[in-house]
Amino acid sequence: MKDLLVTGGAGFIGSNFVHHVLRQTQHRVTVLDKLTYAGNRASLAGLDQSRLRFVQGDICDAPLVDELVSEADAVVHYAAESHNDNSLNDPSPFIQTNIVGTYTLLEAVRAHGVRFHHVSTDEVYGDLELDDPARFTPTTAYNPSSPYSASKAGSDHLVRAWVRSFGVAATVSNCSNNYGPFQHVEKFIPRQITNVIDGVRPKLYGAGLNVRDWIHAEDHSSAVLAILESGQIGRTYLIGADGEKDNKSVVELILELMGQPTDAYDHVNDRSGHDLRYAIDPAAMTELGWTPKYTSFRDGLAATIAWYQENQDWWRPQKQATEAKYARTGQ
Repeated sequence: MKDLLVTGGAGFIGSNFVHHVLRQTQHRVTVLDKLTYAGNRASLAGLDQSRLRFVQGDICDAPLVDELVSEADAVVHYAAESHNDNSLNDPSPFIQTNIVGTYTLLEAVRAHGVRFHHVSTDEVYGDLELDDPARFTPTTAYNPSSPYSASKAGSDHLVRAWVRSFGVAATVSNCSNNYGPFQHVEKFIPRQITNVIDGVRPKLYGAGLNVRDWIHAEDHSSAVLAILESGQIGRTYLIGADGEKDNKSVVELILELMGQPTDAYDHVNDRSGHDLRYAIDPAAMTELGWTPKYTSFRDGLAATIAWYQENQDWWRPQKQATEAKYARTGQ
């Protein structure tokens, strides 16, 4: 049985990974999470507590990180500040958590010889034109466009440098946009779903033509576990599920699946520097024998809607403050 340290394991993508690991393996998991507004202990409820330990703490806390890493067989690093709008308002937490935090973890795994997997984003590559047939690959040049994506690009480069300079046993994955259970209502898909539940019209940035390559968080989790178990040290893996959809189509599908007219949404002020299109070429993942479970975005979205309908006690405490924040910016 292996001991995994999962940073950010009470956040959206991290908690989905913890659920997946405890269901699919016999590993023990220690979650290290600062419990900022985006972390939620309730996201770990109902799991096998005999194999789960929770530690509230900061990945920038070097003594704490060193202690926890020394007890682990592998570290899976999800912890990050990740909301683009927040990075435009105040970049400083993104630099601290995403760059300094990753450095702190790398020094600990270097000291203790522990396997490290770094979870990143396709946003480090910038964006593609809407009519460009290309997709991101591991050799695509980095071209981040926000403080968030720039800080994640910096953390990716640190990992690769520690592999080459110090022999750290690390891999990197860059994933497309996730959706699924336990995602904060500030994010695009859960915001629209919870608006409809509350009888409020969904909000669409600008014309809604921006394209994202969607993947269900369960599929992201299974991909990361495959990389952890079989990935080549030093290699970067791009994770995607061929789920390109423009934002307008996503809002309209949410409305359709929830029994509402597909034009019952409002356009709001566009985000500053809003990237046009992301698209992932996941070819490297097929080498590991990985395939997504949710090959139909419609089916995955329907399952996500059902989760938010059935788990209102999880998201409702976040909702009022989130909408008030958006209202102040006309969004």
